[in-house]
Amino acid sequence: MNKQIFNIPNGITLLRMAGTLCLLFLRPLTPLFFVLYTFTGLTDVLDGWTARRMGAVSELGAKLDSMADLAFYAVVLIKLVPILWGMVPAEIWYAVTAILVLRLSSYLVAAVKYRKFASLHTYLNKLTGAVVFLIPYFLTTGYAALYCWVACAVAAAAAWEELVIHLRSQTYLANTKSILGKG
Repeated sequence: MNKQIFNIPNGITLLRMAGTLCLLFLRPLTPLFFVLYTFTGLTDVLDGWTARRMGAVSELGAKLDSMADLAFYAVVLIKLVPILWGMVPAEIWYAVTAILVLRLSSYLVAAVKYRKFASLHTYLNKLTGAVVFLIPYFLTTGYAALYCWVACAVAAAAAWEELVIHLRSQTYLANTKSILGKG
């Protein structure tokens, strides 16, 4: 782990945080919103990739990334849930609630077992992030509800996978890539 505080990957993460803050002040689904939204998504991918390529992976960088992710999700919820609320059927909201309960159950199991917050970096979790990230792009099409069902299916599979991994594992496996492998 690199202990350097100010580095390029952390700078990219800070750019994502700034972009996320700016999203708060934009009207959703406008061209400028999509440009900035896309920028924040690209910087989310780029900061981790850059950190690994430069050998600049750090605990601070991981914490900044998690903070940036939480801020981004909060802003997206604030901006897009009111739009989604009127566009998708109530059953999707029931599915989202069930997925959140499953995800929180996974976090609770991990907290009890490992005595810390534990979110795994599985392929399904990464796929879930990508699929959920794409939702706004489908809101301007006639396929918003169908795509939200796809997102729910992927998110449910990822949440279930993570819960199973936590239940089966004796130690915290941060970089687990699949339900059967250890990373």
